[in-house]
Amino acid sequence: MISKSMAVSLNEQLNREFHSAYIYLGMSAYASKNGFNGCARWFNIQYQEEISHAMKLFKYLEDQDAQIVLDDIKAPKLKSNSIIEIFEAALAHERKMSGWLNELSDEAMKIKDHATYNLLQWYVTEQVEEEASFGEIIDQMKIVGGNGYGLYAIDKELGNRVFVDSTQDAAN
Repeated sequence: MISKSMAVSLNEQLNREFHSAYIYLGMSAYASKNGFNGCARWFNIQYQEEISHAMKLFKYLEDQDAQIVLDDIKAPKLKSNSIIEIFEAALAHERKMSGWLNELSDEAMKIKDHATYNLLQWYVTEQVEEEASFGEIIDQMKIVGGNGYGLYAIDKELGNRVFVDSTQDAAN
């Protein structure tokens, strides 16, 4: 059984995952409003991923017979003048998430909660992929700068993203 302190910490992360989903839904709306329909689709799929990440934690807490606490979801604060700024804000957010997940891993290791530590390693690995993905998109946008054709090509490519629920992978 999971400790009460670890359950509290995982509930905090659960709510962060739901908030992340809300942030990406807001970014999708921003992109759509500004004519970046491919980016809007990409962020919408990111929203779906974050929901699946939250549900993975939700199920774990259920399986551990821990109380689940759902907090209010704060409205995302998007301040941007360009689509690249939106992606940069997303990368900064993912880095913050990585920090929290590392802290949770440290906590699980400290109290020798091997099951939770094992679960959290999935998230830590996922964060490496998330940060790399955002970084690559930002790099591409920096290369094309304000070139409309270049941004159009990137937007079109990002619109090809398909949701794959990585939490349902047999290895997880």
